[in-house]
Amino acid sequence: MSSHYDVLGVSPEATGEEIKKAYRKLARTLHPDVNPGPDASDKFKAVTHAYEVLSDPQKRRVYDTTGNENGTDNGFGGGYAGQGFAFQDIFDTFFGAGGSAGPASRVRRGQDALISVRIDLRDAVFGVNKKLEVDTAVLCPSCEGSCCRPGTHPVRCDICGGSGQVQRAVRSILGQVMTAAPCGSCEGFGTIIKDPCNECNGQGRIRSRRSMTVKVPAGVATGTRIQLSGQGEAGPAGGPSGDLYVEIRVNADSTYLREGDDLHATLNIPMTAAALGTEITLETFDGEQEIDVKAGTQSGEIITLRGLGVTHLRGYGRGDLKVHLQVETPTRLDPAQEELLRKLAKLRGEQFTEGKLAASGGVFAKLRDRFGNL
Repeated sequence: MSSHYDVLGVSPEATGEEIKKAYRKLARTLHPDVNPGPDASDKFKAVTHAYEVLSDPQKRRVYDTTGNENGTDNGFGGGYAGQGFAFQDIFDTFFGAGGSAGPASRVRRGQDALISVRIDLRDAVFGVNKKLEVDTAVLCPSCEGSCCRPGTHPVRCDICGGSGQVQRAVRSILGQVMTAAPCGSCEGFGTIIKDPCNECNGQGRIRSRRSMTVKVPAGVATGTRIQLSGQGEAGPAGGPSGDLYVEIRVNADSTYLREGDDLHATLNIPMTAAALGTEITLETFDGEQEIDVKAGTQSGEIITLRGLGVTHLRGYGRGDLKVHLQVETPTRLDPAQEELLRKLAKLRGEQFTEGKLAASGGVFAKLRDRFGNL
């Protein structure tokens, strides 16, 4: 019995392209619509079956190893002895796994794309229009997605007659049945592009750098994704474009820390200003703001500026700006300053010469109350 390589007239070392060319050449001469000879139909079926096995890398590997596309030497692989039939053929026949209802379309939707964009915290507070440069697939300007050289068009496959499928007879436990498989000549498309576009090599799209502007809404945070419908890669053969997803990364700010939609900042004030009280001008994202520091302010106190935080991404309004006050104790005093502080301490009765624990309400008092009765 002739091997599949003998049927196609190629050597066992033939490449996939050589096998494809050999099949096309034989199919054009043996197809029943072209050759009405009594043996042409059987030869065409044998050629087509040989191509189906050798054009599939996995089937070819099994065939080269065992001499049988079913994976066994005795013909039992996946079927009954002597039948040369696999159960997959039944499913292909009755459930359409071996082919589609018609020719496949070259037109397909393009893939989605994802890019990352960095913005400053100020931009996250108010929103920003960001210019982007995207490397992506765009519609071929030469053929406009037809895949053909300008002035030409696809021609109907003379092997499958434009159906995209070829049929073959298979012996099964139910008798001889006909199965359909994608045409190896046109790859199931029903048409052949004889003169592909030189610019896109018959793909209908090319790689290009495209400029665009994306509107980043106020309130975004690191990890927020903005979907731009139809701005992804163009599909093959003029197919619709996929979507573009822009992932936001917010840069850390040197002054403000974001927690949710609130902003936090630390303001260092002199000891004298905390004791006497003062007004301080603070530079915020909304411009200069006056902060009233009351006399006797302690470290750790917070002044809240309502509505000066981050804009709510969903909903209305903004978060708050919380200013944490940190009282600075002077560390380097000249003799005159030191003398003034000693006089102040004497006037206030704050000249400590020995340690004294705080009264009830301090940390140790709370511990005493908690464990005193043990």
